Amino acid sequence: MSKKGNIAVYLGTFDPLTMGHFDVIRRASSLFEVLIVGVGVNKAKNPCFSLDERLQMAKGVCEPLKNVKVFDFRGLACDFALSHNAKIMVRGLRTEADFVYEMQMAMMNQVLSASIETIFIPTRQSLSHISSSLVKEVASLGGNISTLVPPLVFKRLAEKYSIRL
Repeated sequence: MSKKGNIAVYLGTFDPLTMGHFDVIRRASSLFEVLIVGVGVNKAKNPCFSLDERLQMAKGVCEPLKNVKVFDFRGLACDFALSHNAKIMVRGLRTEADFVYEMQMAMMNQVLSASIETIFIPTRQSLSHISSSLVKEVASLGGNISTLVPPLVFKRLAEKYSIRL
């Protein structure tokens, strides 16, 4: 498959960005000419980090991947994708439960914009237990999260939760 001209988006709140997220980003970046990571606002969630903090962490983590661009977004995912000329939405899957939710989202995005296709990338099995919620919970209780998040994110979580480095 030629990557030329293929633009995809991978969207999430990334509060915080985990090794599972980065696994999907790294693998998706090898499939597309450009991968746009959209760091979003979700009114249903009470984020640990501000949008600007999450955006800066995502930019720092993704910096080595030259074809990955990071932006913030609000509103509908399909509108964000179309505004960046992307026709493909990447979604990561950890478990079967994720699949049910992500399928609903993919079908809704098809209703909202028939030109958007969704592809699923399963997280590597060794990372499938990691979620942002669990990372924050373990960090807030002083647990070791150093293998669950990229080093830059670990540093920021350590500062926020007074974790010894």
